[in-house]
Amino acid sequence: MLEKKYYKEPFERIDIERKNLILEKGIEEFSSKGYENANINLIAKNAGISIGLMYKYFATKEDLFITCLKHGMDILEKALNDILVSDDRLLVKAEKLIRTTCAHSKRHSNYIKMYNEICAQKGSKQTISLLVEEIESKRSLIYIKAIGEALAKGDVRSDLDPRYFAYFLDNLLTTLQFSYTCDYYSEKFKNYTGIDINEADDEKIISQLLKFIESAFTFCK
Repeated sequence: MLEKKYYKEPFERIDIERKNLILEKGIEEFSSKGYENANINLIAKNAGISIGLMYKYFATKEDLFITCLKHGMDILEKALNDILVSDDRLLVKAEKLIRTTCAHSKRHSNYIKMYNEICAQKGSKQTISLLVEEIESKRSLIYIKAIGEALAKGDVRSDLDPRYFAYFLDNLLTTLQFSYTCDYYSEKFKNYTGIDINEADDEKIISQLLKFIESAFTFCK
């Protein structure tokens, strides 16, 4: 499903600047209002095109949403995948993952908001639900492979299960990215640390989370 195109051929022919403008305006609308309340007419207006032209590019609102979702997630997924498939030791990868997550969450906050919205409501549309599950499935396999390889090399404790640790690691990073962008997680961060995450020292966040991950991967009885 991830390789399927959810836009029409005319959208493929327009220049990259216009493509990005349409998608960015779509992401702004979907991230702020959620899928159901987002207005495709307003997206078209903000992108400087007619609603008729918008429907020449996308058959449905759902197709526009999926294209926006893929656009936003592809940027983060590529950055994370490049780190996970590298030859670095697992803890080096972990630090790079944390740094990339922090930077991406600040630079592309609307992407994360949109993803959080649809994760919370992904049962509402079957196609969107399946897309989110496929994104998560692909990411889980890469995490599992990276941890399994580290286990085989003796870089991590020998009694861990790669699948469980992949799940826990992904949840830590997902919570971190949502903490920068979503009210519930931002407030939770503040409740625990006493600091607004937007005023927090990123280096301290990185170092503390890395210590937590390192202790999980390397501590032995």
